Parts: sequence; C-alpha cells; structure tokens
Amino acid sequence: MGKFNKKLNKKNRPLQLEIVPKDKEEEVILPESRTSDAVIPKKDKWINRQRVLVLCGRGINHRDRHLMKDLKTIMPHHRDEPKLERWKTLSIINELGEMKHCNKAMYFEGRHKQDLYMWLANINDGPSAKFLVENVSTMGELKLTGNCLKGARPLLSFDENFSKIPHLMLLRELLTQIFGVPNHHPKSQPFVDRVYTFTFLDKRIWFRNYQILAEDGALSEIGPRFVMNPVKIFAESFTGEPLWENPDYVSPAKHRKMLKLSAKDKYVNRTDAKSRYDATMPTEAFNIDKIGREVFANDDEEEVAQKIIEREEKMEDEESVDEEELQAKRDKADIARVKKLIEKLKPGGDGKKLVKPKKQVINPISGKVQQRGITKRSKMIQNIAKTKKLSTKFKSKKKSKASAE
Repeated sequence: MGKFNKKLNKKNRPLQLEIVPKDKEEEVILPESRTSDAVIPKKDKWINRQRVLVLCGRGINHRDRHLMKDLKTIMPHHRDEPKLERWKTLSIINELGEMKHCNKAMYFEGRHKQDLYMWLANINDGPSAKFLVENVSTMGELKLTGNCLKGARPLLSFDENFSKIPHLMLLRELLTQIFGVPNHHPKSQPFVDRVYTFTFLDKRIWFRNYQILAEDGALSEIGPRFVMNPVKIFAESFTGEPLWENPDYVSPAKHRKMLKLSAKDKYVNRTDAKSRYDATMPTEAFNIDKIGREVFANDDEEEVAQKIIEREEKMEDEESVDEEELQAKRDKADIARVKKLIEKLKPGGDGKKLVKPKKQVINPISGKVQQRGITKRSKMIQNIAKTKKLSTKFKSKKKSKASAE
C-alpha cells in the first residue's frame, strides 16, 4: 500500500488524491543480547489456519474415549464438540465444522460397544476416508515411557509406499493436513521434539508417536499407538461416490461369526471322530486260543505256520470268487436294462419313433383334419358339462324320493 497526500486548491475544486510510493523496508537485524526494557518483537504472522474438529458418537467404550483424549492432547489445533447423537446423520458434522471455523474433521464412531471406526474428512470439498481402528494402546500405559513438551510441533514420517500407491498418496496428504501442527499456531510451541510415523504394513496403516531423545536418532515411544485399516475413500465430505474400496476388508462382526462357525465345526469333527472310533472299535481282542492250541500242540512249528498260511490264502480266494460272481450278476442286470431301453426307442416302419398318435378332429365347415388341442376354454366347457350332468342326476334323485314318499 502507499501513503495518500491530500492537496487542496485555493479555488473550490474537489480533492485530488496523489499516491506516493512507500519506502522500501530495511532488514532488521536483532542483537545477540537485549536488555529487559527492550521491546519484544512481534510473532510472525499465523498463515496456516488449519483447525480440526474432533468429536465422537455415542456407543464408544472407555479405551476409545481415552484414545480420542490422547489425540486431542497431541493436537493443539483441534476444536472440541460434545457427543453426536445416534439419530443424527454424518452430514451434520459439516455444519458443526463451519460453526467452529474448522476445515478438517475427525469423527470416532462406535459399534456394538467394541468396534471403533474413525472418519477423517476435509469439510469444504472432500475427500473423506473411513478406517477401522484396531490394537489401541493409550498414553497411560506404563510400557510407553516417552515424554515431550505439550504443544510442540511434530515431524511426520511416511513409509515409501505412500509415494507409490495411488490411494495412499491421497491419504498421505489428508493425514499431513490433519496431524501436522500449523507453524506459528497460538497454542503451539517453537520446538520439534517428537515424530509421528505412518507405516503401511499388512495392508494397514500403523501409527506411532516417538520422542526424539538425541540427534543420533535415539527414540522413545510416547503413545498413543493404533492401527488403521482403510475401508473406503469417498469423493466428498462423509458422502459422495466411493473413490476406492478395500477388497480385503472383513467387518469385525463377520470375523467373529466366522470364528464361531470354525469353533462349531471343530466340535462337530471331534464328536464325529469319537463316534466313528466307538463304532469301529473291536469288541474282543485277538483270539489266540485257536492258533495257540495248534502251535503249541505240535513240535514242528513250520508245518503249523504253513497250514495257517494255506488256510488264509484259501479264504482270500473264496472272497475273490464271491466278488467276481457279484460283478458278473451286476453286468447281466445292466445289459438287460439297456436292452429294454433300446426296445422302447426302436423306430417304426416309417423310420420315426413310436409315439402315441395325437387325436385328430375333422372341421365340419372346412372339412380339413385338425389336431385337437386342449385349451383353457375347452377345459372350462368340459367342467360346465360335468356340473350340468351332476345337477340333473341330483334333481332326478330328488324327484324319485318325493314320488316314493
């Protein structure tokens, strides 16, 4: 902008405005040390005005509520909102975001009081993504020993897959705008002492929050930690056409049902095996008395063994003969059945198959022979004729009874 120099003529003329160019600002170099009376320089302008609306619906359990509280703690640029009622649609979140001057939204949806879904959305024009949250660990757990300054700005670390796969590239931009703390935010601190890692493994996104202990890369986990299983990506905020859908996603309710069915099959298989074992279990042990008498009665053991072998071979031959006779009987029965079928399908004198001749009727007007077809109308006429005959018989019986009386 420039400065305006007002000039007023002696004569009664309207005011004329002359634009004077502004002098170039000189760079201000601050001294290394200052006195307590010196004026504190103003903070740089806050340009990136990202605000995230964080809220949940009714039906989430205590662990999910603590996870939402931890995410609010590590995001100084969030805005609070009470629980959303179940009867309200998700499109109301867009209106709540406009009222709170937020351009991003994070909504936690609970189902069956054990499943947690997380929505991340750009309130203005979309897109929005739906995730199934699994393996939740909050900050309060003792195994997470890290610590950092509240409100400090984090580093965002993404796996190399976020630069190759198309839908992950879109999710990377959405996660960066939601989890990244804006520079010079009033509630933020001018320090970078932690790092968020987003790793794509096993078709899921693994979130971790680490404290930077030293410059050599030593880290200590702070928490929270959770796994996001992407379900769908929509074109608009909480609505619109699905841009991408996870083909490998299985809902938790269906997964639990499959586990129950597998447990049922395991029980059925066990009971079947037990019943099969009971049915095939021999009632008595090997009868050694018959063979024992033969073996121990004679001194020549080889002769006894030879007799036993010959006896078993003879029994096997008899069984094989019986099987051959049964097979021969079956073959004869099959041949007889085939012969009967051939006789039924035997062609007549004109080379056509023998079928029942169709009823033919001569038309009295034209004199042509017509095939009589039974239609709905002819059936109806036949039924009427039958009812008339029955009615005449019934009337004649009544008359005969009356005359007899």
